[in-house]
Amino acid sequence: MSQQLLYRALVSAKWLSEAIKSQQAGLALRIVDASWYLPKMKRDPKREFEGRHIPGAVFFDIDQCSDRTSPYDHMLPKADDFAEYVGKLGVGNNSHVVVYDGSDQGLFSAPRVWWMFRAFGHEAVSLLDGGLKNWLREGNALSSGKSQVAPSEFHASLDKSLVKTYEDVIDNLDSHRFQLVDARAAGRFRGVEPEPRDGIEPGHVPGSMNIPFTDFLTESGLEKTPEQIRSLFQEKKVDLLKPVVATCGSGVTACHVALGAYLCGKPDVAVYDGAWVEWYMRAQPENIISEGKGKTV
Repeated sequence: MSQQLLYRALVSAKWLSEAIKSQQAGLALRIVDASWYLPKMKRDPKREFEGRHIPGAVFFDIDQCSDRTSPYDHMLPKADDFAEYVGKLGVGNNSHVVVYDGSDQGLFSAPRVWWMFRAFGHEAVSLLDGGLKNWLREGNALSSGKSQVAPSEFHASLDKSLVKTYEDVIDNLDSHRFQLVDARAAGRFRGVEPEPRDGIEPGHVPGSMNIPFTDFLTESGLEKTPEQIRSLFQEKKVDLLKPVVATCGSGVTACHVALGAYLCGKPDVAVYDGAWVEWYMRAQPENIISEGKGKTV
């Protein structure tokens, strides 16, 4: 897979700052704040957005733009619902979308929205390397208040190859068609540290491998180089020449695995959208691997 054929996944704060000033970045530039936090983090991303955001940005609510009929958190919406939502944010099919978030890590939830755009057929999407954290560190300007944008028309079509279901993962226990990589912290994967959601015990899917999403980031919150990421996959015994599926707690940080592989020239990593929450709720106890409590009937 030639990396040159792939759309640029990362843009620097310097590039974005200059693109905002010139507004001549080729395609219509649309900056999206995709901040989202676990409830226990007690952060209100929408309020934070109104307090400060990158000039011209719009707020993308991961919980709003989801399948609201599902019992699981922020599952992918239908294509028409996604198209309507992003169209109201002023995103059209000719837009170059740049996504960031305001997390302490640099990037936390933004890769989920990067992956969503790609899953719905929009390749012209990049992530702001280092997120708002690095934007601020480099001394760039901020705006505040609610964003006002003219709506646009967006057409979406789901690429089903980028999404896996519970049934796909169950089938894979025997078929071993793909490698399953879990992006949660090691303690949660092993079953010795609590899950952030009430009623869900930690552990992992049988045969899955663990690469915590923070392993893809440098200490300053920038993305590691493709060479470093390739070494990380090798170290964890993940073969990028074979199919890979990413998972995590609820389908957000799994997208860091997809991003890491993309930066290594592998754009076809799918995400198990229901992730650990769905797996824990639906799987038999023997399919909950844990050094802790596990699951009892």
